[in-house]
Amino acid sequence: MQIVRGLDQYRPDAPPSVVAQGTFDGIHLGHQAVIRMAVGRARMLGVRPVAVTFDPNPLAVLRPSEAPPELLSLEERLERIGELGPEVCLVIPFTAEFSQVEAETYVQDVLLGLLGAREIVVGFNHAFGRGARGTPELLKRLAEPAGVLVHVVAPLRVDGVAVSSTSIREALRDGDVGRAASLLGRPYTLAGVVTRGAARGRALGFPTANLTGPPGLLLADGVYTARASWDGKFAPAVVNVGVRPTVDGATRLVEAHLLDAAPDLYGRRLTLAFLHRIRAERRFDSLEALRAQIAADVATARRLLGAPS
Repeated sequence: MQIVRGLDQYRPDAPPSVVAQGTFDGIHLGHQAVIRMAVGRARMLGVRPVAVTFDPNPLAVLRPSEAPPELLSLEERLERIGELGPEVCLVIPFTAEFSQVEAETYVQDVLLGLLGAREIVVGFNHAFGRGARGTPELLKRLAEPAGVLVHVVAPLRVDGVAVSSTSIREALRDGDVGRAASLLGRPYTLAGVVTRGAARGRALGFPTANLTGPPGLLLADGVYTARASWDGKFAPAVVNVGVRPTVDGATRLVEAHLLDAAPDLYGRRLTLAFLHRIRAERRFDSLEALRAQIAADVATARRLLGAPS
């Protein structure tokens, strides 16, 4: 997938397209439905599928105190979008100046003009343009007289829960990675570069790969099972998210103990796909008690993951 960063970088003589537009902050099942529909319609029409997204999240510019923590970084979002089939993703920098563009101007100049949209696909609650006036209904009124069909993807529910970035954030704050996965359509992932720690895990007999918890990390503190991946390799893992109250109690870290693998990961990018929550994080009276609990957590993880002991 070609990534175009900025309207001024998009070729004005580019071929016509079907456009999927959204903030796509989590690439959850609803976002996937929007993008997949655009890709399918583009193939039927013989034009190219184009995804349009905005970065940063508009709330981070308009009302920073209300901006939600990121579910995915921009690069992770682009990777997920690319997996769904668009040929091009246009990333529009969302600035205070851009926020003042009227919805009518945006539709005429960008969607119909620059992108040559033949059809447009958006989610039911997508908003754009100055004051968020650009609703799906307004988009239809502006585009369809020009012969451009607008598809609006209806809201989705999974097990009675509305699929939204908000509901996913709530699930993660509860530590319910299973519910988050059902809404995302895949396990919740966290990625980062492995850094050197105090080697306390190794001293306890359970060496860990340490990631500094990103600012605004949503996932509740606790012990989880996960699938770890790096350089095209995979291993089951037990992951502690939290401040390690028995030995530290200050710095929030993500510590992954890989089962049946001991690679040198320092300086490498490690991705953790969270699968189950084993328990909440808590303080133990001694290192021996902590060691015993970690051993029990590993045994539980092996059972949940089907990993032989």
